Amino acid sequence: MVFSSLEYLFLYFPAVLFLYFVTPLKRRNAVLFAVSLVFYGWGEPLYVFLMLATVTVDYIFGRLVGKYRETDRRRAKAYLTAAIAVNLLILGFFKYWNFAVSVFTSLTGIAVRAVDVPLPVGISFYTFQALSYVIDVYRLDADAQKNYVAFGTYVTLFPQLIAGPIVRYRDIDRQLTERTHSAALFASGVRTFSCGLAKKVLLANAAGEIWDRISGAGETTVVGAWLGIVMFTFQIYFDFSGYSDMAIGLGKMLGFSFRENFYYPYTASSVTDFWRRWHISLSTWFREYVYIPLGGNRLGKGRQIVNLLVVWALTGLWHGASWNFVLWGLYYFLLLTLEKLVLLPVLEKLPRFVGRIYTMIAVVFGWLLFVSVDLGEGVRYLGALFGGGNAAAFLSGASAFDVVSSLGLLAVLVVAATPYPRRLLYRLWEKHDAAARILTMAGSIAALILGTAYLVNSSYNPFLYFRF
Repeated sequence: MVFSSLEYLFLYFPAVLFLYFVTPLKRRNAVLFAVSLVFYGWGEPLYVFLMLATVTVDYIFGRLVGKYRETDRRRAKAYLTAAIAVNLLILGFFKYWNFAVSVFTSLTGIAVRAVDVPLPVGISFYTFQALSYVIDVYRLDADAQKNYVAFGTYVTLFPQLIAGPIVRYRDIDRQLTERTHSAALFASGVRTFSCGLAKKVLLANAAGEIWDRISGAGETTVVGAWLGIVMFTFQIYFDFSGYSDMAIGLGKMLGFSFRENFYYPYTASSVTDFWRRWHISLSTWFREYVYIPLGGNRLGKGRQIVNLLVVWALTGLWHGASWNFVLWGLYYFLLLTLEKLVLLPVLEKLPRFVGRIYTMIAVVFGWLLFVSVDLGEGVRYLGALFGGGNAAAFLSGASAFDVVSSLGLLAVLVVAATPYPRRLLYRLWEKHDAAARILTMAGSIAALILGTAYLVNSSYNPFLYFRF
C-alpha cells in the first residue's frame, strides 16, 4: 500500500485517525505499532514476522549495549558489532544474495543457487533506522528504550516505513513518549500531505508517463531523447520528494516532527551542494555513521578520498543490487572528488547560474545511469542524446509535437522545483494573513480533489523508491 492510493486515502488512514484519537494518550503507541504492522503486511503478510524479528533483535541488543556502555565498553562494543552484523546479514540476504551469486559465478564459473524471494518493502530504510538506534545508544547520544512497544513504534512507524525519510533514533526518542497534538499542527500536516500528494500524482506521474513512452519506444530522435530524460529527472524528484512530504505531513497529524528530506536540489550550484539537498536523511546517515567514523576529512586528502569512495560505493549499493547503481555511486564519487580537489574554488568565482547549469547537466546524466538497469540500453540511450544509439533523426514531427504539447507541463515542473512558490506564499502570509489562509486551504482541498480524480481515472501510479 502506498500513500497515493485510494485504499490508503479513503480506507486505511481515516480508520487509523479514528483509532488513534479515540485512544488514551498512553496507549497511542500501541495503536501506531499495530496499524503500522497492518500497513506493512498489506501486500506481503509473511514479512510482518521479519519486521517483528528486526524489532525484537534490535530492542534486545539496544538494552544490552545500554547496560554495558558505561561500565564495560568492550562488551558493549561486542553487542553493537553483533547488532550491526545481524541487521546487515538480513539486508544482505534479501537484497544482495542473488547479485553476489551472479558476480561469483561469472568470476569463478562455479554455479551457486540463487534465492527466488521478493525483496521486503522498505528493508533498506528500516534497517538503517534500526542501526542508528543501536549506534546512538552506544555513543551515549540516546538512552536505550526500555519499552518494547515504543521501540517497535519507532522502527515500524508507517508514515516513513517504506520510503523514509530515514529518522535517526536520537531525533525522535523524546517524541515517542512526549509528543503533543494540536489543531494547528494537524492542519499543517494536512497542507504538507496535500502538497506531497499533488507533487506525486499530478507532477511526477505526468512526467513519468512521457518518460515511459519515450524510453520504451525503442527508437527516438535526439530531441525526443532529451525530452525523455528531462522528464525522468523531474519524475524522480517529484515522486520521491512528494512521498517524503506526505510522510512528514502524516507525522505532523500524529504529533511527530520529521526533518525535511529535500531542499530544492535542482537549484544547487554544485554536485556537493546537490547532495546537501537531495535525500538529506540518507546523506546524513552515511555522513554520521560511515564517513565520520572512517575519519572523514580529518586524516588528509588521500584518506578523505578513500573514505568518499567507500561511502559512495555503499550509497550506490544501498539503492539496489545492480551494476548500474554501483556505477552511479562511483560516478558521484568521481564528481565529488573532482569538486573537492579542483572545481569548487573555480565555481565559487563564477556566476551562480554557471554552477547550476553544470550541476543539472551532471545530475541528468547521473539519472540516466541510475535508471538504466540494462547498461547496454543505457549506453544506446546515451548515444541517442547525441545523434547515435537509438536516435533515428534529430527531430521528427512526432517528437516536435511531444515537445510542444509538453511545454506547459515543463514550465510547471521547473517552477515547482524552485523555492519561488513557497517564498511568494510566505510574503502573502506576512502581508495578508487572512488571504493566505484562505488560499492555502483552497489549494490543499484542490490538491486532494485533483489527486483523487487522477487516481480514479488513471491506472498509472508507480512509486520509484517502493522497493528500496
